Amino acid sequence: MTQVIQFGSKQINFKVTFTDRKTLGITVSPDLAVLVKAPQDTPLEKIKEKLRKRAPWIIRQQSFFLSFHPKTPARKYLSGETHLYMGRQYRLKIVESEIDSVKLKGRFLEVSTHDKSRVKNLVNDWYLLNAKKKFHMLALPLIEKFKKHKVEPGSIILRDMPTRWGSCTPRGKIILNPELIKAPKGCIEYVIIHELCHLIHHDHTQKFLDLQTKEMPDWEKWKMKLERLLA
Repeated sequence: MTQVIQFGSKQINFKVTFTDRKTLGITVSPDLAVLVKAPQDTPLEKIKEKLRKRAPWIIRQQSFFLSFHPKTPARKYLSGETHLYMGRQYRLKIVESEIDSVKLKGRFLEVSTHDKSRVKNLVNDWYLLNAKKKFHMLALPLIEKFKKHKVEPGSIILRDMPTRWGSCTPRGKIILNPELIKAPKGCIEYVIIHELCHLIHHDHTQKFLDLQTKEMPDWEKWKMKLERLLA
């Protein structure tokens, strides 16, 4: 069942599942949902009381996951519109041409085509191609560093994820959102390091945070940049 508590000015919605467990457990999922597993017959007020005590932690976890939620605004793909690439803004410039191409030219993202209805697909294909190149280039030295921890991802793949910048699988596959190519280099490295740390520590424990800080001391700076990206 779904319930709600108020913590200051913030409302926290949560879902309760009753099980045969002996203790009450609270988790925050990557989609920001708050899930509670409680022993059978636990009074609802006792559950709410526990949630109020853990509210600061819940809000921190939601904020943490929010940094991995892309906020890309809708684009119309018209000349003069701004587009991000590796953290820098470029103005879209559409040029009439019989040959389709996309390239950076000064402060412009220049798209050459004879059919303006193709601009969106051409730009998206260009982003995807560059994401594949850049992500692998940036990941290689980071993966090399993590070999000292006796971990190495089986592969790095790109996948559209509406609510995540990155994730990893139990078998060591790192998945990155192609939209991340719009972020600065440091943000991309932060997400890669974050997922590499998850190959060692699967949850966001203190050991996980200590390892992330050891491998990227300024990760919080890049996390904040990512949170503001495309807002």
